[in-house]
Amino acid sequence: MERVLVTPIPEGEVRALRVGDVVYLSGLLVTARDEAHRTMLEKGAPLPLEGLAIFHCGPVVSKKGEEWQVVAAGPTTSARMELFAAEFLRRFKPRVIVGKGGMGEQTLQALAEVGAVYAHFTGGAGVLAAQAIQRVREVHGLEELGIPEAIWVFEVERFGPLVVAMDAHGRSLYKDLSAQVERNMEAIRARIRGEVKR
Repeated sequence: MERVLVTPIPEGEVRALRVGDVVYLSGLLVTARDEAHRTMLEKGAPLPLEGLAIFHCGPVVSKKGEEWQVVAAGPTTSARMELFAAEFLRRFKPRVIVGKGGMGEQTLQALAEVGAVYAHFTGGAGVLAAQAIQRVREVHGLEELGIPEAIWVFEVERFGPLVVAMDAHGRSLYKDLSAQVERNMEAIRARIRGEVKR
């Protein structure tokens, strides 16, 4: 199923999503990498995040006059944020986390508790992502954190496609895939053992 989610996204709309759904985002998309997560947990978020989408991204930007232009905005590996994600979700209640590679069990539990999803964006498609960014609304922590780690607030239109990879019902494509890989590996090992015995 394909849906467009407009921020602020109601909790019920997110709880209706299931692993495998394809979604697009319109509205506000806020970047946060390791240091941004740490900073917001220590000092508070620079804007209300409830109902918004968080993007694990260090954008490539340039400044033209007083305006920031996003050149590329590809996802960074989300596992790096696992240390912060559960507390971040519970405290700030964003409804969508966008990244690549998936996250762990603590995040999966917090997604179910809060009513949020993790959505996968294809790595290497940073220019495609930038095309959906209408403008940079604001940036926080630029001097302290630097461009990649700063908290960028983008206005986006049909940002995606994103695949819901972890939902608010405890399902995870990554867990399902890992279990399938293990079943396949066991079948291969059994076949190898059978051939060796011959």
